[in-house]
This record gives sequence, C-alpha cells and structure tokens, in this order.
Amino acid sequence: MTFPRTNPRGPRTTARLRVAALVALPVLALAVGCGGDDSAVGTRSDAVADVPRTPTAGTTKDAGGPSAPPAGKSAFYDAQLKYVQCMRVKGGYKDFPDPRLSGYLDWDKVNEIGSQPGRNEGIKGGRNGACVTELRAAMDAEPERDQQKSYESMLAHAKCMRDNGVSRFTNPTMSGGNAQPGGDPNPASPSIDTDSPAYKKARKACESKLLYGLDGMQ
Repeated sequence: MTFPRTNPRGPRTTARLRVAALVALPVLALAVGCGGDDSAVGTRSDAVADVPRTPTAGTTKDAGGPSAPPAGKSAFYDAQLKYVQCMRVKGGYKDFPDPRLSGYLDWDKVNEIGSQPGRNEGIKGGRNGACVTELRAAMDAEPERDQQKSYESMLAHAKCMRDNGVSRFTNPTMSGGNAQPGGDPNPASPSIDTDSPAYKKARKACESKLLYGLDGMQ
C-alpha cells in the first residue's frame, strides 16, 4: 500500500485519480493486443480499496451467494458485487472473489489470482476495460474515510517496505487534503518487481501496517 482535516470529497477525488491509472492498462491492451496466456479462466488490485468506518473481516463463498452486508454499507457492497459479477462474466476472471461484507475486495485472493502466469492483464477493470463502468460505480459508492489516518497508515507501511529490502518504495503524499498512496516511483514504467520473492516477503511482513481496506491502494 501530518496534514489537514478530512476533505468530505476525498474518497471521490482519490477514486477518480486512481481509476485513471486503472483504466490505462486495459485500454492500452485493447489498442496493441494482449500478451500471455489468459484463456484458461477469468483473472490482483481495485476497485480501489479504502477504510470503512466500521471494519468487518468476514468473507463469503460463492456457494449460495454472499451474506447481507452490515447496515450502512449496502450501496457500496451492491456496487462492488456488480463489479465482481462483471469481472466473472465479461472481464475474463471467472474465479474473481466475492467482496467482503464491508464491501471492499479481498485483496489477498485478488492478488493471488493476478500473480498467476498470464493473468495480471486486466485484473483491474477486466480485459479490454470490460468492467470499467462497474469499477467507477463501486468507487463512487465507497464510504468516506479519515484521510489523516489513511496517510499515517500508508507512511508506516512504506517505511516498513524499505526496511524490509524494497528500497525504491516511496512514501505517500497529501494532495488537496487527500492521501495519495506511495509505492513504485514510476507506475507507468515500474521499477519494483512485485512478483519477486523479496517483494512478496516484505509485503507479508508489512501488511499489518495498512489499515483495513488500504491493501489494494498501496
């Protein structure tokens, strides 16, 4: 995965900034063609993840469908579920996991899928951007969060990643009252190998530093 008070428009602004990066890969793939063998089944990050006011750690299985979300999370959960369903039917990732009861994606499972050979293409928004509309809707429906706490959490995580060998991992920043995640210094041309054993080991060691729901952002 320090500054002013929470901006009530924070989640929307952050979501729009993040979705631009998410959409870029599938659109590029549509223009120049996809690489890798993705034909086996449908295919790691997110809809942008975030911190709910009342974290809920429950997960659900496909059989029988997911349980009802907690009160106050219904709109976000429903929007996220539509995104997940699109990813399974149109996006090319038949095994895309159910959202958690809080509405946020289960990033451990999503990242595991994306780490499989030939399956990272389109993991955000579906192959050829098939589920970008649903992704944007889920982002727009996510609940507000405390930007100060999000920043502090991501900062602690970034420091931990560097302490554990990922020296290029950058700190988060604050822009317009919104916490912007750190990570690779040049996402357009990544210099950090997120598939390397060293990175995965550091990620595991530092995962507790991120507040619930931020694991898909940084």
